Amino acid sequence: MMTLCLFCATAISVRGQQPSKNSQGSTQKVRNPLNDLLDEAQAALDKNDYNAAIPPLQKFIAEKPDVAYAHFQLAYAYTALKQTDEARPEYEKCVALDPKMAEAQLNLGILLLEKDAAAAVAPLSKAVELLPSQSRPRYLLGLAQERSGDMKGAAESFEGATRLDPKDGEALLELGRIYIKDNRAAVAEAKFRAALSLEPKSPEALQGLALSLDAQKKPEAVSAYRDYLAVQPQDNAARARMVHLLVEQQQYDAALAELDKTAPGQAPTLESLKLKADIELGQKKLDAAIVALKQALALAPNDAQLHGGLGRTYLQTRDFVDAEKELKAALLLDRNNITYWKDLSSTYYLAGNWQGALATLDVIAKAETPGAGAWFIRALCYDKLNQVEPALAAYRKFLELDGNKNPDQVWQANQRIHVLEKMEKKK
Repeated sequence: MMTLCLFCATAISVRGQQPSKNSQGSTQKVRNPLNDLLDEAQAALDKNDYNAAIPPLQKFIAEKPDVAYAHFQLAYAYTALKQTDEARPEYEKCVALDPKMAEAQLNLGILLLEKDAAAAVAPLSKAVELLPSQSRPRYLLGLAQERSGDMKGAAESFEGATRLDPKDGEALLELGRIYIKDNRAAVAEAKFRAALSLEPKSPEALQGLALSLDAQKKPEAVSAYRDYLAVQPQDNAARARMVHLLVEQQQYDAALAELDKTAPGQAPTLESLKLKADIELGQKKLDAAIVALKQALALAPNDAQLHGGLGRTYLQTRDFVDAEKELKAALLLDRNNITYWKDLSSTYYLAGNWQGALATLDVIAKAETPGAGAWFIRALCYDKLNQVEPALAAYRKFLELDGNKNPDQVWQANQRIHVLEKMEKKK
């Protein structure tokens, strides 16, 4: 729980001190028992003896229930003892009696912030109104608004806090997080940089900067993640994200080095195996990638993406039997994935299974309009199967769509059309 703001006030007089004359004519003060109760409670609070402060305050309130100060002190004692259920009604009574007691509004808001953020907004808003030159009430109001879903109001409160105190690092961090969620990564970047200027090793600010740069697709996100991981080396999710970025930048050796730091001495995780496979594919180390993908599949046998990736890798190594097996497994799990159908079509074609290739091309054609390349492959398959008329039609469709963009295939198509037309005439 956050530390409450201590309301320092001189104990008030209940009836006032009434002077009287003794027999010699000298003046003396008449003691007020209710004031003594407040003095006793204050003395206990000064010693942090909160239990001892409660009985005299309760006795005072029993006699004078409309004194806001007494309710405040009792609420404070309960709060210090973590008896929040008892503290809340005392603070509420206090602000009802004296709505302008800023410390009571502030403490009530802080008390509510942890369990009922929406209810905390009203007293914290009042505290901001009563303490316009202080940044802390605005920061706390921003937290209440953020936790209750009012992101726009929260941003305004945090911005107000930083205007009053440009060195309010907590408010800067909260603003950065809000702007990240609001897809305003460039603004978030500025806030996180401002926070880092105050505390260069702040893990929250370093992480926020990395996330904001990442969201903007800036290459320097990698170095920002490195700076963050230097102070938070156990954040494997951040390290995995950095590895992804290194792979995208084709920095494969650096990516592999970072991946090895993810869980040294431990069995590889599914995510680390996927990353390792991506790295090895990027390095054209196909056999090593196959090993990593197989290990990943042992952990997630129903992962369609892994089966599809392994199938494509087998295809690249011209292992058509295993490629077909893995691609069919992927399609059993994700039948509508056109990428898997295309890879299976290529597998059938390269393996000489012309009928299989045509069948998969038919499936793909139902999902997307075939382009010139698909018609050329279809023509070749019909040609291999000695189906003259469909082959001619497919070659002609290819020429119509290609627009002479692939001169080698255009030449081949024209040559085959010439031959096939002669064959057709002989029938």
